[in-house]
Amino acid sequence: MTLEFGDPNLKVLVDNGASMDILFHDTFIRMGYNDSQLTPSNAPIYGFNHVECQVEGAIQLPITIGEEPREATQMLNFQVVNVASTYNTIMGLHAFKVVPSNYHMVLKFPTRNGVGEARGD
Repeated sequence: MTLEFGDPNLKVLVDNGASMDILFHDTFIRMGYNDSQLTPSNAPIYGFNHVECQVEGAIQLPITIGEEPREATQMLNFQVVNVASTYNTIMGLHAFKVVPSNYHMVLKFPTRNGVGEARGD
């Protein structure tokens, strides 16, 4: 199972200032993965409630944004954390060269077939 931006149940926080991509542990488990599939990671994360948060591990997942014929897929490295959140994931989307417009709730990014879009709500 992959994260799909078209899924209405997926709550993604796009933070173009994020230095890493975060996947919350409960989402990781609901996706059908288990902790044995995580690569060990001992780097703590600071920022959740201004408290250090230990990373459970890391996993690389394919992420697709946009729709055919203007879609893009990249492998992203997620740090999996076991903290409560209203989001499923926090992504910077730097690999996609995304240009966000908060006012219009849209992400634009280059594809082989022109400029792709992903809309939020």
